[in-house]
Amino acid sequence: MTSSAPALTRWGIAWRFVLAALIGALAWSELAIWQWREARSWFWLDLALGLTCLVVAWWRREHPVVVTTVITLATAVSASAGGAATLALFSLATRRRWREIVPLAILSFVAGVVLTAFDPTVDVEAVIIYPLIAVVVGFTIGWGMYVGSRRELLQSLRDRARTAETEQAARIAQARTAERARIAREMHDVLAHRISLVTMHAGALTYRSDLEPTQVRETAGLIRSTAHQALVELREVLGVLREDAGDAVPEPPQPDASDLATLLEEARDGGMRLLVHTEDVDLDVVPPTVGRTAYRLVQEALTNARKHAPDTLVQVRIAGRAGESLEISVRNRLPLGPTAAVPASGLGLVGLQERAELAGGTLRHRLEHDSFVLEGALPWPP
Repeated sequence: MTSSAPALTRWGIAWRFVLAALIGALAWSELAIWQWREARSWFWLDLALGLTCLVVAWWRREHPVVVTTVITLATAVSASAGGAATLALFSLATRRRWREIVPLAILSFVAGVVLTAFDPTVDVEAVIIYPLIAVVVGFTIGWGMYVGSRRELLQSLRDRARTAETEQAARIAQARTAERARIAREMHDVLAHRISLVTMHAGALTYRSDLEPTQVRETAGLIRSTAHQALVELREVLGVLREDAGDAVPEPPQPDASDLATLLEEARDGGMRLLVHTEDVDLDVVPPTVGRTAYRLVQEALTNARKHAPDTLVQVRIAGRAGESLEISVRNRLPLGPTAAVPASGLGLVGLQERAELAGGTLRHRLEHDSFVLEGALPWPP
C-alpha cells in the first residue's frame, strides 16, 4: 500500500507537536519529580531525550521506520519521549504496512516494560501495567490505521472523480469532433451534388451547338450561381472540418427545413403527442445549411422526449424570417411517474450545441417548472 498522507498545514503541524509535548509531559510528570530529587542527571538526560525526539519526529514522514525505531528506543530510558513516540507510531500506522507495524509494536511494548521496570514511582503490579501498556500501543496503532484507511478512501474518491471528469471531457470532445465530421460529410454530399450540376450544364454548352444566345446566357448564369453556392458551402466545409474524414461515398441529400413537416408527421404516427406552431414560416425557403441544423435540432429534441418523457405532450414552435434568425423551441412535460431506464450520455446535446455554434447560432436547454425546454436560434441570411 502506498501512503496517501496529505500535506500538513502550519496549524496541522503545530497541534500535533503540541499534543505530543503534552502527552510526554503528562507521562513524565511523576517520574520527573523523583528524578529531580534523587537522580538529577537522569532528569536532564530524560528531558534532553524528550526534546531531541520531538525534533527527530519532524522527519517521521520521510523516514518513518528509522525515526520510529530511534524514538521508541529512547522511551526505554526517557518518559518524556513518550509523546514523540506516540506521534511517530501513529504516523507509521497510517501507512498500514504490517511488516513495519508489527516489529515496532513489539519494540514499543518492550520499551514500555523496560521503563516501568526502572521507574521507582510505579507501584502497580505487572499483571496490570503490562496489559495497560499493550492497550496504549494497540490504541495508537488502531487509531493510526483508521486514519490511514480514511485517507486512502478519500484519495481513491478524488482519483475516481478526476478520472470521471477526464473521461467525460474526452467523450464531449469526441462528440464534438464526430459532429463536425458529420456536418462536413453532409456538406460534402451537397457540394458534390452542386458540382455535378455545374459539370452537366457545362457539358451541355460544350456539346450543344444549336443553342440560342438566350439559352446560352441562361445556362451560363445557372452555372455561375451554382458555382458560387458551391464555393460558399466549400468555405463552410473547410470551417468545420478539423480532421480528414476520408473519401466517403456520397450519401443521399441530407434533410433540411423543408423536411421538418415529414419528421413531425412521422413522430405523430409513432404515437407522440405533438402540438406544432410554425407562425407562418415558409420552411421551403430556408437556406439548406441553416435548414439542416434546424432539422437536426428538432430531431434530437423529439428523440430526447421519446426516450426520457414518453406519452407526454411535446410543443414545437418555429418562428423567424429571412434577414434575422430562425428560432426553434421544443418543450415537453417531465414524466410524473417512473419511466423505463434508458441509457443517456448527454452527448447528443453536446454535438447539437457544437453544430449550432458552428452555424453561428446558439442552443440552450433548461428545466422550467415541470417542463424541459430546448431553444435554438440560427442566423437566417437575407
